Amino acid sequence: MYRIIKVLNNNSILVFHEDRKKEYILLGNGIGFGKKTSERIENINNAKIYSLVTRQKQQSVLKAINGINPIFIEATAKIIDEAEKEFSKINKGILLPLADHISLAVARAKENSQLSNPFNPDIKLLFSKEFDVALKGKDILKEMTGFEISDSEAGFIALHIHAGLTGEQVAHTLNVTRMINESMAIIEKHLESESVKDTLAYNRLMSYLYYVIARVIKNEHADIDINDYIIEKYPVASKIAQEVCDYMESQLKTELVKDELGFLAIHIQRIITSRDTSNI
Repeated sequence: MYRIIKVLNNNSILVFHEDRKKEYILLGNGIGFGKKTSERIENINNAKIYSLVTRQKQQSVLKAINGINPIFIEATAKIIDEAEKEFSKINKGILLPLADHISLAVARAKENSQLSNPFNPDIKLLFSKEFDVALKGKDILKEMTGFEISDSEAGFIALHIHAGLTGEQVAHTLNVTRMINESMAIIEKHLESESVKDTLAYNRLMSYLYYVIARVIKNEHADIDINDYIIEKYPVASKIAQEVCDYMESQLKTELVKDELGFLAIHIQRIITSRDTSNI
């Protein structure tokens, strides 16, 4: 049994499930029409149910919702629907944090002062499917609000979608993206060329760096040691890999397992080979 906490608009209501002792948002055409606060209702056919998490842990759900125009909650639900089409399953608990971000993004669009996202190229590469969904979100927002957010704002939406898929905090994923960006800058400095960008080897290296960080955080590692062979065979790539590993250790405040250097050097060597081949 649900008890209505607040009717947001004709298509959305905030409710409290009396058995589960949890708050939810129910969305559906006309679901809020004629409803009143404290009214009790059974399950509603065709209603979409969203569990709720606030951006700030100590903030009440009602207070969070009071600060968000219901149109943004509906738009966010449509974006989550698009994510479900792409990924089959996503944690709908991202509804409120994403709606909160979207409301601010649209406000910035109204004022023509949208945020710059220096990591957007990296987000596009690392989370390409999430970014594609975010671009569909841009269209949804323009249709529902009349305002068009930037691709940089779409990048932040992609991070929220990624959070819904992995359980990672958006701030954590953004920090990982920053570390990858800085690591790639170290590599590009040594190679003294940007011609390798947009190559398969470049994309694979970025993905590899992401999983290096994930393994360090989870304290996982491969059970093979190829470092001695790789260092002897690819000394330049190994030297660059060592500098990147040193940087990551300083950022993550822990040592990388020995195996990572060799595998990273292999990926860097692929970039070197790709660059040298393109210069022939």
